[in-house]
Amino acid sequence: MVWTKLTIDTTVEAVDILSAFLDDLGVEGIMIEDNVPLTEEEKQAMFVDIPLIEGEDDGTAKVSCFIDDSFDLDTLKADIVAELTRLEEFLPVGSKDITLSNTEDKDWINNWKQFFKSFRLYDNIVIKPTWEELEETKDGDMVVEIDPGIAFGTGSHETTKLCIGQLKKYLKTGDTVFDVGSGSGILSIISVLLGAGFVHGMDIDEVAVRASIENREVNHMTEEQLVLTCGNLLAGDEETNQMALDVNGGNKYDIVVANILADVIIPLSGVVKPFLKEDGYFITSGIIDMKEEAVKEALLLNGFEIIDVVHMNDWVSIIAK
Repeated sequence: MVWTKLTIDTTVEAVDILSAFLDDLGVEGIMIEDNVPLTEEEKQAMFVDIPLIEGEDDGTAKVSCFIDDSFDLDTLKADIVAELTRLEEFLPVGSKDITLSNTEDKDWINNWKQFFKSFRLYDNIVIKPTWEELEETKDGDMVVEIDPGIAFGTGSHETTKLCIGQLKKYLKTGDTVFDVGSGSGILSIISVLLGAGFVHGMDIDEVAVRASIENREVNHMTEEQLVLTCGNLLAGDEETNQMALDVNGGNKYDIVVANILADVIIPLSGVVKPFLKEDGYFITSGIIDMKEEAVKEALLLNGFEIIDVVHMNDWVSIIAK
């Protein structure tokens, strides 16, 4: 389907009324862009480790929406102009400029694929998109086929590379692994290839779990090797917590790996110990360097011993027992 993106140049003061007006017309998926600074509470709720770039609040805003072919664009534009003209008697509405552009469903879904190519990690791990042919392999290569869909995880980011390196270092043949925040399933799949006896990948996002199950299948792995579930350890749900152990025969894990964000790893360090064997490893990544000390402090306060810290550009992986 071809969609039309309609964008209105307006003001922050007019955004709420204009959004409600579009909603009354049956327009769905309204997007607002402005330079209003985020509150500290909003920043914390976003679980963002990357410094946010905020512009100067000049009072302007853009209201955008995507229109399908059930709308008459000329009529819709005329209705919007009439509403802006009416509102102008009471508050500033900005330039009132309306711009249109077209896109297709397939553009959103597939355009990013041109940037995801096969690549090699740590000499013998090859990450291959499912839609590409692999031209050359070496003896002993572990080929991981991945289609992340809209789930996180192609293996190319520093945080994932750090986790893969630590799994290669600490995972022993036959170990059980709990991948918390498994995303596309790439760390879970690589753990199986590295010799894990059983792997459990868990993510809070059902879309990510579906993507990881598809990736398990394309890599010819079974549920006896890799189980993928939807759950949130930070929710304090006893049923989820018990399920996390039950899928491993009621046993704790040799390794818990969490490639998430510092602001998630910090509280996770307070609830993860019941899933980890006494001599097990807690491998963490997704930590921006400015949060390194905060994560270390949380691990120590929760009874962990830090045994390894590895940096890659601005990112950090911390391994604890």
